[in-house]
Amino acid sequence: MIVRFGFVAMSLLVENASSSRTMTYKNFSKLEDREAALRKLERIAEENLHSALRIMRNNRYAGIHVYRFSSKIIPLATHDALADWDPYSALAPSFAEVGAYARETGMRVSFHPDHFCVFSTPRPEVLRSSVRDMEYHVRMLEEMGLDEKYKCNIHVGGAYGDKPVSAERFIAQFGAQAARLRGRVTLENDDKTFNVRETLDIAEKVGNPVVLDIHHHAVNDGGETKEALYGELWPRIVATWNREQRRLGLDGGPSGLPPKIHVSSPKSLSDPRGHADFVEPGPLLEFLRGANGSVELLDCMMESKAKDQALVTLMEHFRRLEAAGEGIRVLDGGTIEVL
Repeated sequence: MIVRFGFVAMSLLVENASSSRTMTYKNFSKLEDREAALRKLERIAEENLHSALRIMRNNRYAGIHVYRFSSKIIPLATHDALADWDPYSALAPSFAEVGAYARETGMRVSFHPDHFCVFSTPRPEVLRSSVRDMEYHVRMLEEMGLDEKYKCNIHVGGAYGDKPVSAERFIAQFGAQAARLRGRVTLENDDKTFNVRETLDIAEKVGNPVVLDIHHHAVNDGGETKEALYGELWPRIVATWNREQRRLGLDGGPSGLPPKIHVSSPKSLSDPRGHADFVEPGPLLEFLRGANGSVELLDCMMESKAKDQALVTLMEHFRRLEAAGEGIRVLDGGTIEVL
């Protein structure tokens, strides 16, 4: 099984390449000329897109094929007070350049709307905000010229005192969205509420792929055994990706839509849900060896605070395992084969 690793948004190895520069609404509102203030927001967004492209170019040089964009590319894009602002025409050339690079290099790019994007909510105003946030992320992918194999990953959301009711509300409210939004979504198990089995049950009903977060599963496993994870749940997760591949006319290869997982390590014993700077290889390798043979290619997003430095450190560990004959072959700067 070949495994490709990626990282999230920021680079610690590329200088002055933040793709999350922003402006607060408080500072925006202090600017007397609103049109000039909007142009300033657009310049910041253009800088963010340029930084994202620099990171992607460095990724290609380093052999990293998976990357998640920052959600903060366009500052204040979903703020209620700027609902009449359309920044996309001004940013069209920059979005197109980023998208063209992703297509030309075969780099798998994605977004992860934040925890405020919840379709299980009982509050209409929160649902409207969630739809607006999803629209923002999907619109950016569309402006990049990227089709539906490029995804936005979300969680189911809160339980609001009744998890089964919230699950059904998610199914209804998410299912009511436009196909162009629904077709972009992957669902991920979370670390407090909807575990792997519950997330998978929902995903199978709405017809979307599941991203397994193995750290979240470790702290919110729902009482599942390892036998259940590898023998039942993981094969069902793979099936959600197979279904999506058929829908889009793709396969699970490098140019298609292979299954995807998330990995991170607990920040500390007192904060097991927080993300550490680096990834502890042991739990990751245990999963990869348990899943070996289930798919030919697997993509793994590292949600570590040390970003690409954490990926470099992990690859160094894999090289040591390769040298010791531990069943790992390093293929490039971001890819291994589990033998």
